[in-house]
Amino acid sequence: MPMTREGRLRFWLGGLAAALLLIYLLRGILLPFVAGMAVAYFLDPLVQRLNRWGVSRNWATVFITLAFFAGLVLAFLLIAPLLEEQVISFAQKVPDYAQALIHRGEPLWRTAKTYLSPQDIERLRSAAGDYAGTLAGWIAHFLKSILTGSLVVVNILSLIFVTPVVTFYLLRDWHKVTARVDAWLPRHHAETIRQELREIDQILSGFVRGQALLCLTLGTLYGLGLTAVGLDLGLVVGFGAGLASFIPYLGSTTGFLVGVGLALAQSPDWSLPLMVAAVFIIGNLLEGNVLSPKLVGEKIGLHPVWVIFALLSGGALFGFLGVLLALPVAAVVGVLTRFSLSRYLKSSLYSGDKPEGTAP
Repeated sequence: MPMTREGRLRFWLGGLAAALLLIYLLRGILLPFVAGMAVAYFLDPLVQRLNRWGVSRNWATVFITLAFFAGLVLAFLLIAPLLEEQVISFAQKVPDYAQALIHRGEPLWRTAKTYLSPQDIERLRSAAGDYAGTLAGWIAHFLKSILTGSLVVVNILSLIFVTPVVTFYLLRDWHKVTARVDAWLPRHHAETIRQELREIDQILSGFVRGQALLCLTLGTLYGLGLTAVGLDLGLVVGFGAGLASFIPYLGSTTGFLVGVGLALAQSPDWSLPLMVAAVFIIGNLLEGNVLSPKLVGEKIGLHPVWVIFALLSGGALFGFLGVLLALPVAAVVGVLTRFSLSRYLKSSLYSGDKPEGTAP
């Protein structure tokens, strides 16, 4: 018995609701699997290229997987000692930085005492203490939630040991998985769905792969630049700003504020803050005019505001798992929205024309 349109709609909406509920219930253990899928999606073009050059799919998968994770381990082993040295050196200099900031703030404090009454100064002092206490409470709560979560240790261990396994098997069987999913598509709408999936793939490949390369490039540029100008903790600030650039404008803005703030505490004059600002200005110009157009492209269909909203919403709902799922979901929603809008603009609902065969 053929299914009616309303029945099909209920079927797909029910399936979507069940999938969302399942993801929510299993969110505590899905992280290594989603991470493995993301890495496999990122590396699949390399495996396909080796396969076209005559290398078997199995051996291409083994080589690419080992090279990728070995590269991650090697990068960590090379960078970790430098980061550790900078963090230890920074921690030892924190009292000096605090004293330098107090010394820099003395002229402003004397000016404030000249123009403000003792009651106003006391209110400012009280408000500053309240804000500082609130900020410290937020930071403490955030760190506690990260360090004491029931599945934190499991997620870390699974990311280390399960993600490479998931990546390997998905890379090896990627073409089989896609063929199986294609066979499940409803035959009457299969070509339309394939077209929309191709558009989603184009958006994701253009943004995710390009943005990942952009973040690594910016992190390297910022880290080396800040270290070269003599900023303490330059590598940490630079690489942090580069990685945070996955969210548009977040990395450069936070890196600039943190870097200039550290430079003001470290340097007795304005030379170091100006050089730090110059590093971020040059990096921002390179990002906007050279790196982003070349690596990411300009027609990816994901507006920066939509990307920021998706990442923050995913992180708020599902944590790091939500961050990994945010961009694919944003791409799917964007493609489906454009598809629905195009159908609407061609329909009588938009034009006001009566459907054919209806009485005037």
